[in-house]
Amino acid sequence: MACDGDIADKEVELIRKAVKATHLFDGLDVGELLNTYISEINANGRLFLSRYLNNIVETELTEEEEMTIVGLAIKMIEADNIIKYSEVQFFKKIRVRLSLSDEQILEKYPDKEIFLERDIDVYEEPAWDNTKFEPIFLNVGDVNKNSSIGEGQQSREQG
Repeated sequence: MACDGDIADKEVELIRKAVKATHLFDGLDVGELLNTYISEINANGRLFLSRYLNNIVETELTEEEEMTIVGLAIKMIEADNIIKYSEVQFFKKIRVRLSLSDEQILEKYPDKEIFLERDIDVYEEPAWDNTKFEPIFLNVGDVNKNSSIGEGQQSREQG
C-alpha cells in the first residue's frame, strides 16, 4: 500500500472490501489503525516497515491467515493497475516470512510466479524515500460491525 510511496483510492477501496469479506478485522477500528500506521510511516517509514515485517515472523498465523495476507498483498499490488517493482519487492519480503510454500501460493495464484522469484535480498532493510501521507478518512462506525467502511481519501506530500 504505502511501500511504493502512494496510497491509491483503489487500494483504500480494497481494504474496505476486505474488511467486509473476512472476519480477520472483527473488533478492530480499521480507520484508526490505518491512521496510526500512517503517522508511524510519516515519522519513520523504514523503521515502520521493518517492524511490520518482524511482526509477521513473531505472530503465530494459521495457513488460512497467511494465505489471506498473500492474497491481500497481491490484490493491493494490482489494485491501481500499476505494478511497481517496489511493491513486488516488499511482497517478497513478506512472503519469505510466511511458512507457506511456493507450491501452496501458486496453487491459489498460478499466474504470480514472478512474485516468488528470488532476485533480491529479502532480509535487507526496506527502502524508503521519506514520503509523507495525509490521513485516510473512513467511516469507521460500520467497520466494527463488519460492514462497509466509507470512501477513503488521501493525498501524498513528498517530504
